[in-house]
Amino acid sequence: MELRQCGTSDLRLPALGVGSWAFGGGDYWGPCEQSGVDELVRYAVERGCNFFDTAELYYNGGSETSLGLAVKTLDRGTVLIGSKISPANTEPARLTAHCEASLRRLQTDYIDLYMVHWPITQRAIRSFTSEKMPTPSVTDAFATLMRLQREGKIRHIGVSNFGRAKLDEALATGAAIVINELPYSLLTRAIEIEILPYCEARGVGVLGYSSLLQGVLGDDFATLDDVPVMQRRTRHFDSRRNPQIRHGLPGEEAETAAALEAIRALARSHGLSTAELALKWAMAGPGLTCSLCGCRTVGKLAANIKAASEPISPDLREKLNLVTQPLMEKLGSSFDYWQNPSQDRTV
Repeated sequence: MELRQCGTSDLRLPALGVGSWAFGGGDYWGPCEQSGVDELVRYAVERGCNFFDTAELYYNGGSETSLGLAVKTLDRGTVLIGSKISPANTEPARLTAHCEASLRRLQTDYIDLYMVHWPITQRAIRSFTSEKMPTPSVTDAFATLMRLQREGKIRHIGVSNFGRAKLDEALATGAAIVINELPYSLLTRAIEIEILPYCEARGVGVLGYSSLLQGVLGDDFATLDDVPVMQRRTRHFDSRRNPQIRHGLPGEEAETAAALEAIRALARSHGLSTAELALKWAMAGPGLTCSLCGCRTVGKLAANIKAASEPISPDLREKLNLVTQPLMEKLGSSFDYWQNPSQDRTV
């Protein structure tokens, strides 16, 4: 597995990482047996795909607990763990307590990469909790993260879903931000417009998530209507047809379907699955340190690792860029795909 440096830091991540949201089971992704997680984590680590991304939010800590159980059976030094804290929990005392709770669930003394899940703003906080609270101080939050780093509880500090202004605000605290976790797939290319090249210019790595857009960029769903309701909440989909959608827009279903069919046609013509081609494209993104792909079975993981084994040709990547450009232009520059751009939580 290719290792890539995170910006100008000394942290190196595999080109492909494992999204661990489904670990532990729950309403969003469905059942996930611990024995299957143990097998998957071991299989991944043995093949160099040793970075696992989780968060305190995922199943209220259930994902961290499940990952911790799996990692406990391995040499901790062979595993890289990334976790994320809600912006609602970034007041210093609360942040410290929540970090220590994550450490207990993960059954580890340190977290390799600890990220603020969304910018520390009221708009983002309201997505995490109905609790009324003042907006925590960004300066105090990152000072606390730097203290936890000095204490050895976290090794590297990162952010997630931070637009340019919020990234500048975080960097101004003096914290060494090694990575910005951002949505990136053939159907979600908005970060190319500004924040992806800006991270590269500032020496910040980029961790791409939802590389298959929660399964949409696979071969499991014949049409967009077949995608499970909870995976149909982005601006690709019509809010009038799904009560789970909060962006309130008619969506871009025609453009999404056209792009998906063009991607599938290119995959067929090159003897690849849609998921394999989409992952190859994502991992070849300029400035991408690591692409995350969630999975619950060794079979799916093996297919993902196969996709990482041979890079996509520049010519094929350009063809994919061309067939997805109309959708990229329709969706615009906001990479908060779950919200109306007027309520963008990344800014």
